[in-house]
Amino acid sequence: MAPDQYQQTPPTQTPPAQYPIAPAPPSRAIQGLDAVIDISANTTVSDFRLVRKSNILAVIHKASEGDFYADPACAARRAQAQAAGLLWGTYHFGKGDSPGAQQAAFFLDSSQPDPRTLLALDLEANAGDPSNSMTLEQAEAFVQAVASATGRLPLVYVHPTWANGDPLLSGLSFGARVTPDSILARCGLWVADYHDSPEIPLAWAASGWRLWQYAGDEYAGHRAYGHTTIVQGLDRCDRNLFNGDAAALYRFWNAAS
Repeated sequence: MAPDQYQQTPPTQTPPAQYPIAPAPPSRAIQGLDAVIDISANTTVSDFRLVRKSNILAVIHKASEGDFYADPACAARRAQAQAAGLLWGTYHFGKGDSPGAQQAAFFLDSSQPDPRTLLALDLEANAGDPSNSMTLEQAEAFVQAVASATGRLPLVYVHPTWANGDPLLSGLSFGARVTPDSILARCGLWVADYHDSPEIPLAWAASGWRLWQYAGDEYAGHRAYGHTTIVQGLDRCDRNLFNGDAAALYRFWNAAS
């Protein structure tokens, strides 16, 4: 999630170890609770109990992509994470080659959410095939289908540049702007922004962010790669702040699920 194309300035040549990714610097720590990670099958997990002992309270795992790829690690890890006392969530990586409602059905089938599962849509550029990125119409149809099937809206993970319809450094853009009257704007915002404070997309200006992904460590080449290992029990993860304290996180998770 959140590839380096979303950086607003080109990366410097500073060695990665010098980036203050984990633990979070004070400017981030005062803005939220640093207790949520997101992972996928690309992450090697040795022990979710160690993850919980690293002051992590919640895990959001990739469940699916498009309408054909189900993350092979998701199902088994749910029981392991919940047994360790972690809150559990799943996300879907949206693509452009199938209808949004069809992707939603595949996501729910892959995720098999129970009442305690947080749900999220990963709405970003498809770096491997930009022409196959999810469109606004597909994203709205996805959210509507999830809401109809579960009675709850998923979070929307998005970078502010993408959500506002502005071009990325690569020149690629969403081709549309999420507006306040979109069903997407009714969803909780999971904002991806690797700066000292997150920019809020225009559609969420009135409500603000719920989760803020401030560091991505899923793939080699990300500037945080290998430097979020303060979280024990796994080899890498993306780091997220929750906009509130621990009690509010549990209330939010229960309300959202």
